[in-house]
Amino acid sequence: MYALIETGGKQYRVAKDQVLYIEKLNAQEGETVTFDKVLLVKSDDQTMVGTPVVAGAKVTAKVIGHGRGKKIVVFKYKPKKNYKKKQGHRQPFTKVVIEEIVTE
Repeated sequence: MYALIETGGKQYRVAKDQVLYIEKLNAQEGETVTFDKVLLVKSDDQTMVGTPVVAGAKVTAKVIGHGRGKKIVVFKYKPKKNYKKKQGHRQPFTKVVIEEIVTE
């Protein structure tokens, strides 16, 4: 059984006991979070597709920790104009483990 959820403006395919890195959530380590925007649920015998979300479906996950991703370098320049700008960026993330997928 798996589900498609939407969080942080992105869509993820999740299954039970899967560890997932998602956009940062405002939750403490050890808390349980619920994702209500379930777009699709696929079990062994049937598929439920939402319009846009599946009614009564939700996915619960436990927050393992927070962190920041690898640094990327943003470099801008304009030739012959002596303009250079160098920036670094590390995207924050939340690490969660999927506990269950519930459909009603």
